[in-house]
Amino acid sequence: MAETIKKYRLYIDETGNSDLESSDNPNHRFLSLSGIAIELEYVQSTVSPKLEELKRDFFHSHPDEPVILHRKDMVNQRHPFGCLSDKTIRMKFDNALLDLLQNFDFTIFSVLVDKREYKQLYSTWQYDPYHYCLMILIERYVRFLGDKQSKGDVMVESRGGKDDRRLKDSFERLMQKGTDYISSEEFLSRLTSRQLKVKAKASNIAGLQIADLLAHPSRREILIEEKLIQDQREDIFSTQISALLQSKYYQKYGRIKGYGKKKLP
Repeated sequence: MAETIKKYRLYIDETGNSDLESSDNPNHRFLSLSGIAIELEYVQSTVSPKLEELKRDFFHSHPDEPVILHRKDMVNQRHPFGCLSDKTIRMKFDNALLDLLQNFDFTIFSVLVDKREYKQLYSTWQYDPYHYCLMILIERYVRFLGDKQSKGDVMVESRGGKDDRRLKDSFERLMQKGTDYISSEEFLSRLTSRQLKVKAKASNIAGLQIADLLAHPSRREILIEEKLIQDQREDIFSTQISALLQSKYYQKYGRIKGYGKKKLP
C-alpha cells in the first residue's frame, strides 16, 4: 500500500505595511511576513482542540461566540482579555500558552524587508514589498514541503477589499511565473491550490491565531539579530518566547538564518 502523502498548510500573518512612501517613518520602516506550517490532520486532532480548551479555561470561549486570540488585544488587555490585568492570571495564562506552543508540532518562517533600504537600493526597480516578502516566504515553504516529501496550501487572514485582492494577485503571479530559484512547475507540484485561501478573523482558525501570536516576536528577533533595534526584553515571557522560536524555525544545513529567518534586501 502506498504511503499517504501528508498535507500541510502555511498560515501567514503580516506585521507592518507595504507602503514605500512610509519607509522613512521609524514606526513603518519594516514589513514582515511570518508563516506557520502545520500538518492539517494534526491541526484537527490536536492544535485546534487544545487551543479551544485554553480559551475556555481563561476567557470562557463558547462555540457560538468563540474568543479569537489576537496579540495586540491581549497585550492591551482589551475585552475579552481583561482578566490578564491580574498578574496571577496572566502568569498562569502565559505558562499555559508557552506549554502549548512548545509542544505543538509546527515550523515557522519569517521574512522582513527594510523598506527604507529597499527604496534606496532599488530606486528604479521597486517591486511591491509585500510581493517581495511573500515570494521569499513561499520559496522556503516549498523547500520545506520538498524536505517532507509532502504537499500543502497557503492561508492568510482577510484584510478586506483591495488588500485581499493584492494578496491573491501576488500569490497567483508566483504560481504562474515562478521565481529565479523555483519554477512555476515546482510550485504547482508542491502546492495543492493555485489560489490563496483567505479567511475572516471571525472564522476562528487556530493556525492563523498562532501566526498572529508569533509574528511580532519573530519580527523582533530579526530586527535584534540585524542590529536594527536594541534588545530591550525585560520580562521573562519575552525571553521564553524567543527561546521557543529558536526550536521552531525552519532549518536547512543546520542553519536558521537565511532559511527560517530572512532579512531583505
